[in-house]
Amino acid sequence: MVSEIISSKELKKIDPVFGQHSFDDHEQIVFCNDKDTGLKAIIGIHNTVLGPALGGTRMWNYKNEWEALNDVLRLSRGMTFKSAITGLNLGGGKAVIIGDAKTQKTPALMRRFGEFVHSLNGKYITAEDVGMTTEDMDTVREVTPYVTGISESKGGAGNPSPITAYGVFMGMKAAAKFKFGSDVLEDKNIFVQGIGNVGEALVEHLVNEGANVTVADLNQDHLETVRDKYGVTIYGGEDIYSEAMDIYAPCALGATIDDDTIYKIKAKVIAGAANNQLAEEEKHGRILRERGIVYAPDFLINAGGIINVYAELEDYDKQEIIRKTENIYNTTLEILDSAKVNDLTTHEAALNIARERIETRKRENSK
Repeated sequence: MVSEIISSKELKKIDPVFGQHSFDDHEQIVFCNDKDTGLKAIIGIHNTVLGPALGGTRMWNYKNEWEALNDVLRLSRGMTFKSAITGLNLGGGKAVIIGDAKTQKTPALMRRFGEFVHSLNGKYITAEDVGMTTEDMDTVREVTPYVTGISESKGGAGNPSPITAYGVFMGMKAAAKFKFGSDVLEDKNIFVQGIGNVGEALVEHLVNEGANVTVADLNQDHLETVRDKYGVTIYGGEDIYSEAMDIYAPCALGATIDDDTIYKIKAKVIAGAANNQLAEEEKHGRILRERGIVYAPDFLINAGGIINVYAELEDYDKQEIIRKTENIYNTTLEILDSAKVNDLTTHEAALNIARERIETRKRENSK
């Protein structure tokens, strides 16, 4: 996995929090600490103009607290635009818990985190993310109603990963339609980097479509399981970015498209589930456009997960979840066409739509 966070050396060159580019006018940042359970968490609330801030909780063994802070800032900002462009009445928020999810996560820690979430009185609603499970959200639900993605047996929408993957699949097909003239992925060479819950579900869709799929992940045992289950190829090279492929699908932690990799990439389309795939949005979005590589904006095509958990708040059924997720295909095509017509990067075109919806609501609220 590759993280979207920047180095601590870079962070020290700018003012703490408010001076960071990723701060981007966040409304609130909450630092949560509990000695008894070992909880160290940060909740970022970026924007609540459209509604309460909804976003998952990520548990990750960050190198330091600055990395955790920058991660939550970037992620919560992305959630604002994800909800806005998808047409949901939600704001953007995210939470990170510092620690190893495999060894340090306990029910007591999750309940204590839930108490911090509850103290915000619904301004932030949490859900699962990296290092979290549906069962963890069930534990959080014991102390607060401000959580989504709980088990279906408890009245929730369940694990959002399959729906997230389906949305990425829809966005990828739209990007293929734009680039190749057809959305049929049969015989396309597709590299999926990061085979977690979402990555594996995406692989299943691609294999069923007849694509030639190559997978990469740090977990070799899981790679072999996925290979045996779906008949895909495990990447055995040294530099995935330099490989010839039709579509690159980053599904790990993000920022794989940076100053080093962007000129190596031979893919014709980039469409994956990872958040914040562009290390520097404006710069790298522009270079991709100049190189003729179609980039499907991550905060649009990975929005299936939030559509899924939003169902718990709006009480709509699975059919409506699927319908809204399939609409990612149409929105992706609209954004790619708009970017071409207006000479914008695809990221800029998507952001413009999201920001306009927020500004329109802000004007309505001020009347």
